[in-house]
Amino acid sequence: MVIQDVRFGELVERYELFLFDAYGVLVHGTGIMPEAPAAIASLERAGRPYYVVTNDASKLPATAAQRYQRLGLQLDPQRILTSGMLLQEHFRTHGLAGARCAVLGPPDGIRYVELAGGEVVPADSPFDVLVICDESGFPFVETADAALTSIIRSIDAGRTVQLVLPNPDILYPDGVDAFGFAAGSVALMFEAALARRYPGREGLRFTPLGKPQAGLYRQALALAGTDNAVMIGDQLETDIAGANRAGVDSALLTTGVSLGDLAGVDAAIRPTWRIASLAP
Repeated sequence: MVIQDVRFGELVERYELFLFDAYGVLVHGTGIMPEAPAAIASLERAGRPYYVVTNDASKLPATAAQRYQRLGLQLDPQRILTSGMLLQEHFRTHGLAGARCAVLGPPDGIRYVELAGGEVVPADSPFDVLVICDESGFPFVETADAALTSIIRSIDAGRTVQLVLPNPDILYPDGVDAFGFAAGSVALMFEAALARRYPGREGLRFTPLGKPQAGLYRQALALAGTDNAVMIGDQLETDIAGANRAGVDSALLTTGVSLGDLAGVDAAIRPTWRIASLAP
């Protein structure tokens, strides 16, 4: 199947609702993508609703909007849907209100867990849930070592620890042609260590909440009241796969993590379109 190249302006004519990934599409680790402000302005002129659906669980929507605005991208916090927001439903459906939670992440990541009803405790104390919201904002090695030790002590004592991962991203664009490890990489590190300690044991993997799960997409569709939507993302395994799961068309922006060569790409991560930039 040949994936058609398309211009952003053609998508504006075709779709009612636009969903954007944040990192690699609108922003990167140190600034905004050059064509992002013009793309947002064109949607507002056309009266097209849009949402940022991001796996970033390190910032509350208001914090993220303030950062974008400082960089020159004007976004209303109500247009930002984050994987951290999914913790509330996860805690509710799994009866985790009041659970002791160790959190890897900055203050906003901790706040997401508090809003979900978790009791945040230090990583070196006994806890019921480990939530990895981000790879930064805390002393990494010391905190990760303490959390791993607490998990192993709990398992050895016959207790269960739930592992929750709002942001499954493995890497993210940290600048123009620069990349960094994301929270999903930290989760893989924990899983590898636990697999070495307890070979063949079940239940020692993280539950991912963000993309490629369909939750963020369904929230956006419900808020906008339309299914005529397109997701613009830069990662096949998260942005595009999640859109496919939610039944949403997608466009791979080839300036981020995933390369533009889509020959032989599995149907589960195959985009509807390929787009070289957000220029009209």
